[in-house]
Amino acid sequence: MMENEPHSISSDMGVKMTDSSDNIPLLLTQSHPLKRTGTVWTAVAHIVTGVIGSGVLSLPWSTAQLGWIAGPFSILLVASATLFSSFLQCNTYRHPCPEEGPHRSASYLDVVHLHLGIRNGRLSGLLVNISFYGFGIAYVITAAISLSAIQNSFCYHNQGREASCESADVYYMLLFGAVQIVLSQIPNFHNIEWLSVVAAIMSFTYSFIGVGLSIATIIEKGHAEGSIGGISTSSGTEKLWLICQALGDISFSYPFSIILLEIQDTLKTPPPENQTMKKASVIAVTIQTLLFLCCGAAGYAAFGDNAPGNLLAGFGSSKSYWLVNFANVCIVVHLLGSYQVYSQPLFATFENWFRFKFPDSEFVNHTYMLKLPLLPAFELNFLCLSFRTAYVVSTVVVAIIFPYFNQILGVLGSISFWPLTIYFPVEIYLGQSNTVAWTTKWILLRTFTIFGFVFGLLCFIGCIEGIITEKIS
Repeated sequence: MMENEPHSISSDMGVKMTDSSDNIPLLLTQSHPLKRTGTVWTAVAHIVTGVIGSGVLSLPWSTAQLGWIAGPFSILLVASATLFSSFLQCNTYRHPCPEEGPHRSASYLDVVHLHLGIRNGRLSGLLVNISFYGFGIAYVITAAISLSAIQNSFCYHNQGREASCESADVYYMLLFGAVQIVLSQIPNFHNIEWLSVVAAIMSFTYSFIGVGLSIATIIEKGHAEGSIGGISTSSGTEKLWLICQALGDISFSYPFSIILLEIQDTLKTPPPENQTMKKASVIAVTIQTLLFLCCGAAGYAAFGDNAPGNLLAGFGSSKSYWLVNFANVCIVVHLLGSYQVYSQPLFATFENWFRFKFPDSEFVNHTYMLKLPLLPAFELNFLCLSFRTAYVVSTVVVAIIFPYFNQILGVLGSISFWPLTIYFPVEIYLGQSNTVAWTTKWILLRTFTIFGFVFGLLCFIGCIEGIITEKIS
């Protein structure tokens, strides 16, 4: 049973963290000790699952908008900012000592609320949950594109290129949503390590296939496409909007800051969690950046100004159609896992709130053991079943209404990048370290924050303009 009275922060024994003035729950877990078994490699798998996804497929298009210099530089810039931010966050998991502090902050909301107060905690919670929800929408769109590409490929191969094979993505969105309704009944983040490992393997597979096919296309053409300045446009304004969208897509490719503490909360000790998480962050960001640079550069060199928004879409007429289809299958399997990586923290937030508000409700708190033929027994809670089903249905509906791949990714990246990757981690660090105003460290961190704000604002405006343009046209 969940405890109902306010407690101080302590997640080793599964108590909830509350604000004494409002009794607002920040963390609510089981009343028994939570078994943490994660290692540096399971943490890397979680990060890779969350990051190497639909974002990597848009990088050739982003590089095409920026050109050979600005494209790779932007990827390195966003990667550096994300890694720096992750180091700041790793030290906030335990409090007051980063390595031995007795109090844990097991989510982004918890740590912001603890260090910056209830108002910032609520704001960060809103932004984090909007991001989680947006990632779910993006994954529905991407999975539908891949499933549709598989169907079209087999159709063209069997009936010829002149056949009418185009199918509506909406059917595949509904299919993906139906599978997610089932997967969403997984109890919590600690039960999806296996899914993250499988998804991580899939992400590497389709990324390498995309790079390999791009290199084969370059060899077949005998030269590399592309230019220093990127794609040509009819006006400077159009070019500016495309650059903003491209930067938004790149910032979407490094979104793991909002799940970093959830991942860190799965790690066993010793060694201290912050040391393990820093090592995992370095390994994961290095792998991601090398893969992103290869994918973006190879795709741009293969297609030039005609680089597709989704890299694999450019190989629809490839002789190796079976390989392209296999890559698309890997994308779908990976997105099945990624959807859960970004949905489970949101599920926990809302379900814990309901349990706090309605501690005596059987609908909210009672768990039933259900045994079906040929399947192992599993737990069923009516709150989880209804809320998670409604959540998945809503992401599918929004994806059907706004099926704009690159623009949606850009909006999500611009919304989350500055506040969640830069602003809150910097503010928490300044508070923890008692940094004096106008010292060199303070000025550098404030400059970092201002730069991130301008970057995110430009990306957001450009991507909203892109969505409006697409919707009108």
